Amino acid sequence: MVEHRQLVFRLRIMFCKLLVLSLGAIAGIALAIDRPNVLLLTVDDMSCDSVGVYGCPVPDTSPRMDALAAESMRFEHAHVQVGNCYPSRNVMWSGLYPHNNGVEGFYEIDNTGKYKVVADFFQDAGYFTAIRGKVTHTTPYNPYPGWDLTHQYPQPKPSVLKDVKSYGDSMRKAIEAAEAAEKPFLANLNVSDPHKPFYTGPKDPHQPSRVFTADEMVIPGFLLDDPAIRTELALYYSSVRRADDAVGAILDALKEGGHWDNTIIVFLSDHGMPLPFAKTSVFHHSSRTPLMIRWPGKTKAGAVDDAHMVSAVDFTPTLLEMCGIETDANFDGRSFAPLLIGETQADRDFVFKVYNENSGAQRWPMRGLQTKQHLYIFNAAATGENRFKTATQGTATYKKIVELAETDAIAAKRLKDHDYRTYEEFYDISKDPNCLVNLATDPEQAPAMKQLHRRLDEIMERTGDHCLAPFRSRSDPDTLRTYIEEKEGESAARRAGKRKKKKNKNR
Repeated sequence: MVEHRQLVFRLRIMFCKLLVLSLGAIAGIALAIDRPNVLLLTVDDMSCDSVGVYGCPVPDTSPRMDALAAESMRFEHAHVQVGNCYPSRNVMWSGLYPHNNGVEGFYEIDNTGKYKVVADFFQDAGYFTAIRGKVTHTTPYNPYPGWDLTHQYPQPKPSVLKDVKSYGDSMRKAIEAAEAAEKPFLANLNVSDPHKPFYTGPKDPHQPSRVFTADEMVIPGFLLDDPAIRTELALYYSSVRRADDAVGAILDALKEGGHWDNTIIVFLSDHGMPLPFAKTSVFHHSSRTPLMIRWPGKTKAGAVDDAHMVSAVDFTPTLLEMCGIETDANFDGRSFAPLLIGETQADRDFVFKVYNENSGAQRWPMRGLQTKQHLYIFNAAATGENRFKTATQGTATYKKIVELAETDAIAAKRLKDHDYRTYEEFYDISKDPNCLVNLATDPEQAPAMKQLHRRLDEIMERTGDHCLAPFRSRSDPDTLRTYIEEKEGESAARRAGKRKKKKNKNR
């Protein structure tokens, strides 16, 4: 009898424990379900002013992006940190500058136990996480355990990346998987266009809804006017329109799935167009991004923030605050969620920009500090001996500039500016957004440049930037050479280690 009572007692205790655990789980699920879904929607290698609402001089490039802007808050002074995609995206979704997240170029790192990225934060908070495209560019290593769903496709990679319909399918799969898991979703959908290869013409299997011609082109102020450049620009803008089609396919699928009114949409480009003086630098058109955020019930449709400067390092802390996810993470950025509901924030009058390494592992450290009026750039490798190497040198536009430089003085100067730079550049962005006139040696600009020197020094010191020492010795070529040799040595050692690891793995 006693044994029977003890058994009943134990069973009651077990039942109570299970009930408590179940109620806790249900409460957790309910809390997660009450939170909004999140769609992180990016396009690849698109300049901010390629979008209609951001002043695109070529009409009809982006009707779906423009329609999204009409329902969102858009930022006039939003910038990414880095002008190439791998490190740029890692800043976005870690909330850390490259010298703190360890991703300064196109390589993976093992950050186990060091810091979390956006997928980790949201998965821990009960979200279903999904990603399509730029997986290795978005998290420190791949496969990354934070993603519940990574979209895989049987089609050849170059083809599927440009397939508009497949982006809508990706959105549907993410919604279906999240609903099956009974969780809200964080979906990171990364559209490949207008990254090269551009639209190729009438035989391209993936036709945009509108094709642009060379005679419709308006040449960006940082490029030269030539038929070959116009032709490549037409292919670029046709690719922008195809990116717009893909954005539309994703948004249509979101609406069809019934989640339009409970999903935060964050839209942007990872950096500027893949042509000289935009991609792989820290110029104005390298970093300015068409940031639009639609937060149902919070943001005012068609609102424009032209007062504050925000940047990619702020995105993750902002998303966490918007979704009510608490963390004790030590971010380099800070949330601008209050701006989305019409409030103001102090100390948002500049952005810090960085560049370290190209996709071929050449080190060319740049640091930039930009306000609404001025942009200061420090080029640590610009000793007059080093030649800058970048993906944009493979474009028809760059090759034409090289050809024109043989007989044209303006083209020759632009080519020298591109390939060798100077260790200091200073531009009045309010008058010269194309960064054509370097005012670094203009005595009248000395007070303004000194102010940016001071602010850049402060942020580099506060964030532990390894480029601080050469910046402070920027007038000493020997110090700069030593620094670059050291960084190139680190890059070479990293690549050698990777080759050795791969060789041992294949044995």
